[in-house]
Amino acid sequence: MMNILYAVLVLGIMGAAFAALLGFASKVFHVETDPREEAIMECLAGANCGGCGYPGCSGYAAAVVRGEAPTDKCVAGGAECAAKVAEIMGVSSGGSEKMIAFIPCSGSAEAAELKFDYTGPKTCQAAMGYGGKGTKVCSYACIGYGDCVQACKFDAMHIVDGVAKVDREKCVGCMACAEACPKAIPVKVPYSMNELVACRSNEKGPAVMKACKVGCIGCMKCAKECPADAIQIKDFLAHIDPDKCIRCGHCESVCPRHIIKPQE
Repeated sequence: MMNILYAVLVLGIMGAAFAALLGFASKVFHVETDPREEAIMECLAGANCGGCGYPGCSGYAAAVVRGEAPTDKCVAGGAECAAKVAEIMGVSSGGSEKMIAFIPCSGSAEAAELKFDYTGPKTCQAAMGYGGKGTKVCSYACIGYGDCVQACKFDAMHIVDGVAKVDREKCVGCMACAEACPKAIPVKVPYSMNELVACRSNEKGPAVMKACKVGCIGCMKCAKECPADAIQIKDFLAHIDPDKCIRCGHCESVCPRHIIKPQE
């Protein structure tokens, strides 16, 4: 009995000693935090999505206070959040345009030619190991098994007829989808940019026509007829300059493959 009491007493003394030591260490090594960090944290969306380029919301808040990051990088919080953070820091919010993700592919189950029927695990990462770059003949095509959907914290990504689609209203531009995609297909575009080239193949026209019914063949018709000279053909693919584009929609009407189309 005495041995048990002695053991309990020793453990109690050790516990008290360790508690005192930890308390002392916390005071000695305590790092003062700028109160603006906590104020900024309260303004942020709290998604910890990484869209700002920093390790979570706390990392971004600390970077803003240190003067290492601009006040408008919380993509999930948007302009309202940027304005609040700027107010805390005593600077102008800048008012940059909202950016969102876009999937430059139209290789649906009906349009895209398949190399073979795939029966493996239904993830894009797993399917990449079969046939080189997925099951579709076009090596640039969206695999369509939804790794991006799983990565999106805002329910802005969905698979529609074998191709990932972005909900423009829900997307915050964090680009977690691009990090999850084994082909890094999603790209960031201005929200106001509605007419987009829904293809990313750099193959020549004949090869594209064999692989997909709707892929860009680099025919140059859109570039020749663009009234703003906003379209160029690079590596057999049409590219629209968002700074030059006047959003007239003429390219959509002249594209023989209907690959330039408004995004909903």
